[in-house]
Amino acid sequence: MSVKSFYIRNMLLKYDKQLVTARRLARYNHALRLSRGEEEQGIPPDVKRSIMVERIAREVMESLLLSGSDNPIVQEIKKQLEDDVGETLHFKYPPTELDLQVYRETPEGPVEVTPAEKAVIMEKLWHISLDKVDATML
Repeated sequence: MSVKSFYIRNMLLKYDKQLVTARRLARYNHALRLSRGEEEQGIPPDVKRSIMVERIAREVMESLLLSGSDNPIVQEIKKQLEDDVGETLHFKYPPTELDLQVYRETPEGPVEVTPAEKAVIMEKLWHISLDKVDATML
């Protein structure tokens, strides 16, 4: 019985040393941050919220809007974008291309927009997505 207790005691002593080392490293890191002039406090809640809103808006734009979705928020964003632009738009990632392509619907069929128009459309899409996510997020 004493042999097993020796191993357990040895394991607990090593664990205790690891905890002490971790605390020491945490204190050193804290002192280093303070010496660099970084604030002690965390990120304010409003900044955290804006970061989260941007992250979700980016997700909505990239994953849902550009790949298609039946999500009601996504449909609202698409409708608002088409109302702002005044045309029906289609977003495609062709298999052979790396860039997103934006097409407008015309009587002759879909026509790709110019790079300048694409930049304006993507900027509008970003602001609409950001506003919609901000309005719907708790």
